[in-house]
Amino acid sequence: MTNAQTIADKLLADVVINEGRIVLELEDYKISVQSNSDALLEKLGTYFAHTLGGGQSDVNVIAIDGPVVDLGVEFEDWKREPGKSGRKDAFYDLADARLIQKVRTGMVFLQSQDHLIASGPSLENDNQIINYINAQYMNHLQHQGALICHASGLVRDGRCLGMAGFSGGGKSTLMLQMLEKDGMSYLTNDRLFLKGDQAIGIPKLPRINPGTIINNETLRHILSDERIKDLEALPKSELWDLEEKYDVFIDDVYGEGKIAPVAQMGGFLILNWERDDTAPCQIKRINLAERRELLTHAIMKSPGPFYQYSDGHFFSDETVMDEAPYLDTLRDVPIYEVSGRVDFDYAARYCVEELQW
Repeated sequence: MTNAQTIADKLLADVVINEGRIVLELEDYKISVQSNSDALLEKLGTYFAHTLGGGQSDVNVIAIDGPVVDLGVEFEDWKREPGKSGRKDAFYDLADARLIQKVRTGMVFLQSQDHLIASGPSLENDNQIINYINAQYMNHLQHQGALICHASGLVRDGRCLGMAGFSGGGKSTLMLQMLEKDGMSYLTNDRLFLKGDQAIGIPKLPRINPGTIINNETLRHILSDERIKDLEALPKSELWDLEEKYDVFIDDVYGEGKIAPVAQMGGFLILNWERDDTAPCQIKRINLAERRELLTHAIMKSPGPFYQYSDGHFFSDETVMDEAPYLDTLRDVPIYEVSGRVDFDYAARYCVEELQW
């Protein structure tokens, strides 16, 4: 069977890796990134500016910008999570590695203990390179026993309020609205990790849709006046579902020092509201052990195809995730459910002024 070294040799053939690199310092973990494209490294350096450091790294990622490479393997579709549709990722397992292909872009990623290589139109799809870099940190956190959650997180006075919700439920919108309040810091947008009583974020900036932007005065500058005019003419339901992603650079929008990489876990908010609900929005504390559906469908998150265990084997899309570690870790954490109609103003005000976290 083809191994990681053989694939690495194919991907790196005729590629000249430039001398420059960037190094991300992420708590106790360092990731260096090299590329054949100075333009790509510059974009990555700008994106990860708040994490940049130097010195010896724990792992090295190579991002190749070039044409899609045909490796002559038969990729298998990775099963999507419940509620998700369409083809996104495909994979092919080697003797000592995994190849992951992004179906839409053709980007290919080699994930192994000895080689971490991304190949394809990387400059054009730099967000996929950002995700691949973050995947290495997420693997490290899980090797240290951290649990992955599909949640955003805000920090106040050293304590984190995690915000989970069903896909498209508005957690990024609510989080960014609250971030404008005094004393708030950004922890993470879509992946929050729990380790003991700690909440840990990853260096992934909020990536939001136009509906979030045009309903927040602080963010409207991201779009042109013409684009805003077009969007405001859309029906609310169509605007809500529109997928058109934009990065929010926290330091530029909210000022420097607004990012906190880690905090003590203070509370968890689960957005279980409905756009078509006519009942007033309300927030109540719940017992998560009695509401397992909220844990499994809103908080818990699959590690995904990039997750490689510390012994070298890979996570499977057939793996059934265990609820017990989450229930144990969150046992003493206040859990709140948001129900009724969607009301960002009410939820933001209540979380800031009423919730104890």
